[in-house]
Amino acid sequence: MLDAESQTLKDIFLSERICTEAQVLEIEEECERSGKPFSEVIINFGLSTEDQLLALMAEHLGTEVVDIRYVEIPPEVLKLVDQDMARAHGIIPLSCDNSMLTATHKNPFNYQIAEELRFITGMDVHVQVASESQIDDAVEKFYPLSIGSVHDMLVEFVSRQADENISDSDLEAAANETPVIRFVEVILTQGIKDKAADIHFEPFEHDFRIRYRVDGSMRELPNPPKSMAVPIISRIKILSNLNIAERRRPQDGRIQMRLLGKQVDLRVSCLPTSWGESTVLRILDRTVVNLDLDVLGMGKDVLAQIRDLIQLPNGIMIVAGPTGSGKTTTLYSCLKEVNHITDKILTAEDPVEYDIEGIIQLPINDAFGMNFLRALRAFLRQDPDRIMIGEIRDFETAQMSVQASLTGHFVFSTLHTNDAAGSVTRLLDMGIQPFLVCSSLVAVLSQRLIRRVCKNCRTPYDPTDEELSRFRITREELGDRKFYYGKGCVVCNNSGYKGRKAICELLVVNGTISDLIAKNAPTSVIAQKAVEQGMRSIRVDGINAVLNGESSAEEVLKYVFI
Repeated sequence: MLDAESQTLKDIFLSERICTEAQVLEIEEECERSGKPFSEVIINFGLSTEDQLLALMAEHLGTEVVDIRYVEIPPEVLKLVDQDMARAHGIIPLSCDNSMLTATHKNPFNYQIAEELRFITGMDVHVQVASESQIDDAVEKFYPLSIGSVHDMLVEFVSRQADENISDSDLEAAANETPVIRFVEVILTQGIKDKAADIHFEPFEHDFRIRYRVDGSMRELPNPPKSMAVPIISRIKILSNLNIAERRRPQDGRIQMRLLGKQVDLRVSCLPTSWGESTVLRILDRTVVNLDLDVLGMGKDVLAQIRDLIQLPNGIMIVAGPTGSGKTTTLYSCLKEVNHITDKILTAEDPVEYDIEGIIQLPINDAFGMNFLRALRAFLRQDPDRIMIGEIRDFETAQMSVQASLTGHFVFSTLHTNDAAGSVTRLLDMGIQPFLVCSSLVAVLSQRLIRRVCKNCRTPYDPTDEELSRFRITREELGDRKFYYGKGCVVCNNSGYKGRKAICELLVVNGTISDLIAKNAPTSVIAQKAVEQGMRSIRVDGINAVLNGESSAEEVLKYVFI
């Protein structure tokens, strides 16, 4: 169901015969699938450029298009609209001439906003049309949120003491109150600034806790009163188009919004618990995740091997590791490396985390029967060159992946195993015949993500005998080299760490490894032979990260069994 602005745009495009009824239906389906606004989908489909769309809107409204970047706005004009209203509706006042206020806002077809402006300012309002990205940038420039106001908002929450058992009829009104809107926006904005991967809203019996996951570790924020848990979580559910009255079943949603002048995608998960709904927001920010193999922190020799492997015409390459080890980022980086106009690439993901131009991406939806196996079968009828399957979970998917590779396709996928050799035996345990594994599998990359020591406060020290013993290093082997730790500073938020890097091992399936697989050799034998042939184990890669001063001994020992 289209919103009022999208419906107006649809009517304009049909009346101007810019698109057909069939194209409009396809656009509506894409809006429903992706959650993107009608205007953005129109541009993505190539039916209009942004400039053409703005000109069409202005013509329909009988107004002009304005480029905010070249407008000098007097301070007294900016004061005519307060911060709450500017941020809530995306309003930028541009100029004031006697009794006429010229302004622009994000929903020019919403006449109620102009009426509200007229009521507040006591002036006639002339609305101009501007780019949404320019409006967002101007809002951040002229009406920035003060993160320091979190404590002030908490004081206000405490003084209000909202009813924790609020009725469903009053729930939406409470979630749309200005303090709640501002608080949620501040939390999301701070999460983007801190480059958090997830934001957790966790209700307990007497507390309501908010935490960020930054570089794999949790950081706690000042806690709002427990009574505000329901309005705050309801605000998040409104933003993600979830049912705010449903508090007994898990719900999943998606928020697409501009924060700090950039488009951010947030995946929302609401889980009913004993003391309320635990809500987690996964932040998908393309500006934070650099889909480039060179920035993953792998050794140059491993990168060179990976680049050679992913250019092969057929075979299977598996990225292995536990949840949160960066497998998806590595796969995306590999896909970006081979994303050429001469190749067709299809992916099946659960869910699609980042849209990549030029790649056809399919979201897995088990509720409608669209699982990895069905997706892979459909892919083979789409004439692909390269395929990515988010995860090999069962025998059928593994078997179909093998068949795809043997019929001339290169398949990327993941497995939840502890090491590279373990992925080989996992495929055998699933029921894949050894000779098929030998014929199709070209390599397994096993990896972990460890935090980097903050360069600003990195401090050398001489390791203790116990630390050397745990790393199996003698004083003679260590020589003059030091271990490092982060003392903590403003740059790293006193954590001692800033950013993460991958430590990995790459098992290339050559003739010798194939012979071992064909003989059903144990995992340990395959791993040992791979090391003898030059594979640097994940343990050695972790030790090198410590000796090179990239990470700390404590951090590596958490993720690698030495």
